[in-house]
Amino acid sequence: MAEENQRQADARRRHELARAAAEAEARAAQEQLDAFIVRVQAAGAAPEPLQATLLNGSRVKTGLVGWYLNRARTLAVAPDGHYYQLVSAGSALARFTGVTPQPSPPTLVIGRGGRDGETGDLAEFLARAFDDYAGR
Repeated sequence: MAEENQRQADARRRHELARAAAEAEARAAQEQLDAFIVRVQAAGAAPEPLQATLLNGSRVKTGLVGWYLNRARTLAVAPDGHYYQLVSAGSALARFTGVTPQPSPPTLVIGRGGRDGETGDLAEFLARAFDDYAGR
């Protein structure tokens, strides 16, 4: 039984370390997002209304404004610094009522572990988004 307790303690410690690492990554990513917001606003790029993509591929309103970070328009940052993943299950009524995405913790690597879609460092996505918005 003592062995099980040690295993449980080890598992709990690994979980705590993983959570601490994720929180540190989110703080570092948030700093990059905050710097992007300052730069893009200084360049005169106003936030635009954000839409979400439903799992069936249709686009719906969200009631949010911000700047898209990827070409697929599924990641965005709002002027208040909140980071959104704009993919939603949505109901059949979502076409008419829209959806309300919740902010999520940002990551330094977009699409980590994914095999499809855009992947890369957050800094690269922010640089590309800045060029897109500042060039308008």
